[in-house]
Amino acid sequence: MLETSIAESLTRIVGDGNVLTAPYDLDRYSADALTPFRAFRAGYAFERLADLVARPGSAGEVAQVVTLAAGEGIPIVPYGGGTGVMGGVLPVRGGIVVDLRRLNRIREISSRDMTATVEPGVVLQELVDALAEHNLMPGHDPYSVPIATVAGTISTNGVGYRASAFGPMGQQVVALQVVLPDGRILDTRPVPKYSSGPNLNHLFIGSEGVFGIITQATIRVFRRPEAQVFATVAFDSFDRGFDAAAELMALELHPTLLDLTEAEDEEIKMFLLFEGYREGVAAQERRAMQVCAQFGGRDIGPEPTLDYWADRHQSGERYKRNALGRPREERWNRQWGRRTDYLHMALPLSQVLEYRRRCDRLLAARGVKVVEYAIWSRPEFFSMMVEPVDPDRDGAGDNLAEAVEEVLTLAQDLGGVMEYCHGPGIKLNHLLAREQGVGHQVIRDIKQTLDPSNIMNPGKLGL
Repeated sequence: MLETSIAESLTRIVGDGNVLTAPYDLDRYSADALTPFRAFRAGYAFERLADLVARPGSAGEVAQVVTLAAGEGIPIVPYGGGTGVMGGVLPVRGGIVVDLRRLNRIREISSRDMTATVEPGVVLQELVDALAEHNLMPGHDPYSVPIATVAGTISTNGVGYRASAFGPMGQQVVALQVVLPDGRILDTRPVPKYSSGPNLNHLFIGSEGVFGIITQATIRVFRRPEAQVFATVAFDSFDRGFDAAAELMALELHPTLLDLTEAEDEEIKMFLLFEGYREGVAAQERRAMQVCAQFGGRDIGPEPTLDYWADRHQSGERYKRNALGRPREERWNRQWGRRTDYLHMALPLSQVLEYRRRCDRLLAARGVKVVEYAIWSRPEFFSMMVEPVDPDRDGAGDNLAEAVEEVLTLAQDLGGVMEYCHGPGIKLNHLLAREQGVGHQVIRDIKQTLDPSNIMNPGKLGL
C-alpha cells in the first residue's frame, strides 16, 4: 500500500473526488476483458490490485502525476476504456492506475486536413458521431467501437473491420502528444511523412503504454462513402477462398471489408464490402467478383454480409451493458471468458495454408477443436477460435493452454508473429523474447533509457 501522503499529493493535482482508494474501485480498475481462463501462464497477474486510481483532467495533470510517481518510484498503469482482451492494464506491481477518461474532448475536426485531434479518453463511438456531422468517419472500426478509447486502440495497434482499406489503427496516426516516464511532454508534428529523423509516433503505437502516456492524438479521417456495395461469396474450400483473397491483394484491390470465414457446420463464406466514390465502387465490385469466380466462388447475394455488418458491434454493446466497469468476478464469469480462446497470427502469405494444416494436426492431437477459422482484412492475417472438445474433462484448461502455446510458437517458427490484433498484454509476455530475438533487447535498451526505474506499465512487452 502507498503512503497516505501520496494520495493527498495526488488529490492536490487532480482534485477532490478524482483519487479512488475504495476496495471496490481498486478491484474494477485492476483488470480488463482478459479472464483467468484465457490467461494461461499469466494467471499470477491477477493476484495484485492497484494501490489507488488517479483521474487527471488534462495533459498537465497527467504530467504532474507522472512526475510525482517517478520521484517516488511508484508504478503507473495508463487506463483507457479497460476493454482490452490481453491484460494490458493489469497492475502487476500495483501502483497508480491513471484513468484517462476525463480527457475526453474532441479538440478539432479538420475537413481540409482530413484529420481529427482528440484526447485519449474519447470513445470511438463518440468520435464516429462527431465526425458524421462533418460527413466524415474514422478508418478504425473494431467490434469495440461502443467501448474502446482512441488511445487504447493506438496503444495496441488494433485492427478493425475496415482495415483492408485503411490499415490498422497505427497506420492512421498522424501525430501524438505523450507524457514520458519522467514527466516531460513530447509533441510530434501533424504531417504525413518525416525525413528529418525517425517518426517517433511509432515508438508509442502498439507499445501498450510502456514508453509513455498518450494525452492527445491526431488521426486520419475519411470522407463518408458515396456508395456502398455488399457482397457474399461461398467457396467449396477455405484454400480456394484464401487463393481468391491473395489474388485480390496482388491486384491491389482492397475492399473495405474482407473476411473469409469457415465456421462449424456452416458454408465457407467471404464477406465483402466496397465503399468509396460511385464509379470506383462499381469497378472494384465487378473485378472482385470476377476474381472470386475464377477460384470457384459463388455469389450468394448481399444478405449474409448485410447481417454480418449490422451485427459487428453487438459484442461491444453487450460488454458495455453487462461488464464495463464491473467488478472482476462479474467480467470473468461471462460466457466467452469461460471456455473459448481466440488467436490472431500474422504469417508470410506463402505459409498460411501450410500453417493451418499443421495446426489442425497439433490441435486434434491435443483434443482441441477449432470452431472458426478466418482471414481478416489481409490473407496474411489468420485467426482461429478454439475450445476443448470436452471442456468438462479434468485438465481441459491446462491442455488448451499447451495447445495454444504450440500453435503460437509454430507461427513464430514459420516466420510469423503470434498476435496481430490486440497486443500481447500480459498473456503473451513470455513468448515475446522468443519472437523478437535481438529486437527485444533493443526494446529493453530504449526502455532503460526512457524509464530506468521501469515505472511505466511495468511487466508489459516482456519488460
